[in-house]
Amino acid sequence: MSKKLLILLGLLSPLLFSGCKVEYSFTGTTIDYNVTNSFSVANFFNDSGGGPANMGQNFTESLKDYFQRNTQLELVQNNGDLQFEGAISRYTNTPQATVTSTDPNLPDRAGQMRLTIAVDVNYINLTNEEENMERSFSFYQDYDPRTTSLLEVESDLIDEIFEAIIQDIFTSTVANW
Repeated sequence: MSKKLLILLGLLSPLLFSGCKVEYSFTGTTIDYNVTNSFSVANFFNDSGGGPANMGQNFTESLKDYFQRNTQLELVQNNGDLQFEGAISRYTNTPQATVTSTDPNLPDRAGQMRLTIAVDVNYINLTNEEENMERSFSFYQDYDPRTTSLLEVESDLIDEIFEAIIQDIFTSTVANW
């Protein structure tokens, strides 16, 4: 190809592709900001029967913050173009590995514990109802009860679990993975 043709193609290519409606971002979203402008998040309640009293509030605020940081959508109180609602449905702390005591008078102890949290999410997309979904998202973190108690690490574990769950929610809703 001649240099003139390459320069002409380089100048015309933005015009050829300017009709695309879907906008991509560095976070991987496929949101058409010409159609979808806002999102709302109803309070997520802790229906699990476990965990700290403020866990539902913390999850709600973390979800709002994540979407505000990673999209151009406006957070509205109610009736956003994208709507999130749900509840924390599971909070369990279970042993994963057992350490056998060498002393017959001492019981076996858990060598590793797993904190698992599940969140049920109802996602409504008013601009594309085919994307609506109800789904449960869960994640876990392990800790060693021989060196630390759940009370000492609970807040950090919950934050890490929420971060993973929120990333999964984001990916499943606006990144369409």
